[in-house]
Parts: sequence; C-alpha cells; structure tokens
Amino acid sequence: MDASAHCAAIVRAGNRDRYLADLFAPEAVRPHLFALHAFDVEVATVRDKVKEPMLGEIRLEWWRQALRGDHGGQPVAGALAETIARFHLPIGAFDNLLQARIFDLYDDPMPTVGDLEGYAGDTASAIIQLGAIILAGGQEPGSGEAAGLAGVALAVTGILANLPASAARGQCYLPADKLAVVGAAPADLRSEPTTEGVRTVFADLAALARERLAPARQAMDSLDRAILPAFLPAAVVEPMLNRMAKPAYDPLRDGVDLSPLRRQWITWTAARRGRF
Repeated sequence: MDASAHCAAIVRAGNRDRYLADLFAPEAVRPHLFALHAFDVEVATVRDKVKEPMLGEIRLEWWRQALRGDHGGQPVAGALAETIARFHLPIGAFDNLLQARIFDLYDDPMPTVGDLEGYAGDTASAIIQLGAIILAGGQEPGSGEAAGLAGVALAVTGILANLPASAARGQCYLPADKLAVVGAAPADLRSEPTTEGVRTVFADLAALARERLAPARQAMDSLDRAILPAFLPAAVVEPMLNRMAKPAYDPLRDGVDLSPLRRQWITWTAARRGRF
C-alpha cells in the first residue's frame, strides 16, 4: 500500500465524514487532503493509544519534529511533510494544533467557553482552513472567518454527541465556568440521573454551535466553491443538533450518531447544492 492509500484508509476508518468530503475534491489534490486528515485522525486518537499522558505528550512532540522532516519514513508524516512544502502550509498551525491536543490527554476540565472555542479553533477550524489552502492550490483563499466559525460549530457538536463516552473516561469538555454558573461541577458528569445543571450547559453549547454555524454559511457564500470540500463535514452539524434537541434526549446516556447512509446523503446533498 502506497502512502496515499495508507492515508486514505486511516481517514476512511477514523473520520468517515472527512473521507466522503475528500472524495468531492479534484483527484489531483486528494492525496494531499488524505495526508492532512490522516494526521488529524492520528493525533486526535493519541489518548487511545497510550497508557499515560506523558507518553501521549511524547507522541505529539514526535509529530512536531516529524513535520519538519525528521519522520523516519513514517508514511503519514512523510506524505504530510511533502504536502506542507508543496502548498506552503503554515507550520505554526500544526504546532498550535498539537499543543491543543495535549488537553485531550488529561482529565482537567475545560476552563471556560473561551478556552473551548480556542481549542476548537486550533483543531477543527485549523484543519478546515488548511484543507481550503490545499484546495486553493496553496494560495490564501480568504476563508479564515468561515473556517473559524465552522470549526467551532463542528467541534462543539462532536463534543456534545460524544459526551457519554468522554464523561465515562473522566474527561470534561463542558466549560467549568458555565457549570459553576448553574451550580454544577465536572463531577456531575458522573452522576445519575443527569442533573439539570448539566442539561442547561449542554443546551447552551448546542445553541453556541448553531450560532457559529449560521454566519459560517454566510461567510462561505462569498468564497470560491473550489474550497467547499474542506467545509463539507460541517453539513452534519445541524442534523445532529436537531436530534440532540429532542425532549427525551439525555446528554449523558444517549449519545447521538447518524447512520453511514444518512451521513453520505447529507454530504452528497451539500456538495451538490454548493452549501454546507
């Protein structure tokens, strides 16, 4: 298996929405998008591959050095280093992403809503923007605002959808400041039944995701449709939020996902109409 096929396999297994979106990109740039998104999958799942946080930090530091050329033939790192050079991608964006991913390794609560948006900006938003640059042939596509907003909407929605799993392993992505306002605490994520405080913060963050999605779509309206594949994963945000808004939904017990067929239909429809 060559590096491109290896990267594509990682994306297909680890982020199906992103894989489907990449298929709508021109064939010539798909290998570069697969390299970027395979990297994203790899670093987003570091916690699952190590026994203690320090080992995770060592892995993230390895990626920092690998993207500067010291990758030892590792196929994803090699392919991404080539992509960075070819499209003049800002290495600082990768450094910021790797720094943000350190949070995933520990069980400290997300301090504030601002920290949550910053985390989303350095991870999901950055990946969208880097993909847009690749799709624009290495030129600045003017998509920073749209990517920033769409990334927050996408990341926050993903955090809410996966709340049962993250809470079960001791992580708290719900901002501590929001919990404190309603008289709740990170420990409430392990309570049963789900407290009203947790439900309130959950609803507030769902509203935040919607608030970021609407202007992201508006900002995208003025941009070249060539970069749309970078944004297509955000097409699932609204359908997922709608499911989580049902009265019987329990944020800590239910979780939410869309079937593979439903996700494929949403992505195809968004690509066809040229709007996520």
